[in-house]
Amino acid sequence: MNSKQIRIVIVDDHQQVRETWKLLLEQDKRLAIIGECSNGQEAIEAAKKMIPDIILMDINMQPINGLEATRIIAAQVPSIKIIGMSINNQPSYARNMIQLGARGYVTKNSSKQEMTTAIINVFNGEQYICEEVKSKMTGSQNNFLSNEL
Repeated sequence: MNSKQIRIVIVDDHQQVRETWKLLLEQDKRLAIIGECSNGQEAIEAAKKMIPDIILMDINMQPINGLEATRIIAAQVPSIKIIGMSINNQPSYARNMIQLGARGYVTKNSSKQEMTTAIINVFNGEQYICEEVKSKMTGSQNNFLSNEL
């Protein structure tokens, strides 16, 4: 594996979602999927063992959901950058993930190109919120990344 590749772990409780994102993302030579997890507990363990650059974190999972797993990973391994990933396109979900330590948020409707952009931007130290969520923000919500609830 090229050491310049961005090392990614995909966390989602649906195997088909994990496999699809892996297949799509690995088409980009800058990205390497180094692991897959089916819940937040597995993600916490993988974060400590694998130390990926990026974790794509689903929100709704059992026994530990993506919100709680993000909070724990951000506290225990702060070098890992987490991108929340959900079918939910409400700004409040993105805001919650950012406040818990995520650096980005995309929906499962995001295109391969947008997901790749999110990964590259977050890897480079920026925050990223997908267009689908941004389009639902109004006025004061446009700066929600830096605002408190």
